[in-house]
Amino acid sequence: MRPKLPEHEKRTELVKLLLTKEEKLRLDSLVRTGRFGCRSDYLRFAIFRRSNIKTVLFDQETKELLQKTDWELNRIGVNLNQLSKRINSFTGYNVGDNDRQLLGQAFDRMTQCLAFLQKHLR
Repeated sequence: MRPKLPEHEKRTELVKLLLTKEEKLRLDSLVRTGRFGCRSDYLRFAIFRRSNIKTVLFDQETKELLQKTDWELNRIGVNLNQLSKRINSFTGYNVGDNDRQLLGQAFDRMTQCLAFLQKHLR
């Protein structure tokens, strides 16, 4: 049996919403994919969580810098994956000077990217 809710948590107000058949099917699909118990839970989540979302707008220069940063981070990830594969494909592999240099470069670039993002996203 469901536990009794305190008076201040009880939902007593009813709101009606008219939808087309297609809209209702889409709503039901969103409820299922979001793993919500019912339409009401999904709608409350969609309405009240949306007000907590922060929107950040960038000028063209900042947008280009963010795209470049994204590209750099992707490149770093590729390098790290190559290094990981190399290290894991040999038993007893010792990290050499080239690997240390590559890891240092990756760390430096990631630090630069983080500093840039922190500067522009505050």
